[in-house]
Amino acid sequence: MQDRDAIDEIDRQIIRATQAGLPLTPRPYAAIAEQLGLSADVVMARLRAMQERGVVRRIGAVPNHYKLGYRANGMTVWDVPDELIDTLGARVGALDAVSHCYHRPRHRPDWPYNLFAMVHGRTRDDVERETARIAALLGAANRGHAVLYSTRILKKTGLRIGD
Repeated sequence: MQDRDAIDEIDRQIIRATQAGLPLTPRPYAAIAEQLGLSADVVMARLRAMQERGVVRRIGAVPNHYKLGYRANGMTVWDVPDELIDTLGARVGALDAVSHCYHRPRHRPDWPYNLFAMVHGRTRDDVERETARIAALLGAANRGHAVLYSTRILKKTGLRIGD
């Protein structure tokens, strides 16, 4: 978060109301708005403004893959030409088994990888199959890769502020 003065009391109320997640309803912003005595348009506009100012980075779903039955999770790391990273990353990121895909700096000579893609599967065999699909998609641009399997679940939380 930038400066604490960058948000007013209404922004604080919206953050407090959403920091544990949006309500699982067809109209979550309307539910938050009703709780706070605001309109849904005001809630959405303020969240958008907080995003633009950098107070809120993003609003998105954070699925618990383990609860969904996906117990094998592997961060696949790839060494691809830097000039192809955007094109290849978009293709890899569009695959159903990939939850997120991004560019990271290399740290040669020990770490040559610059494209990261999180692959989820019910088993390690599933992750290996999806990794092979990515390798085929990358073709000759794949100059090497590895799979780093999750060993524990990290708690994912968003912005938190106290009362």
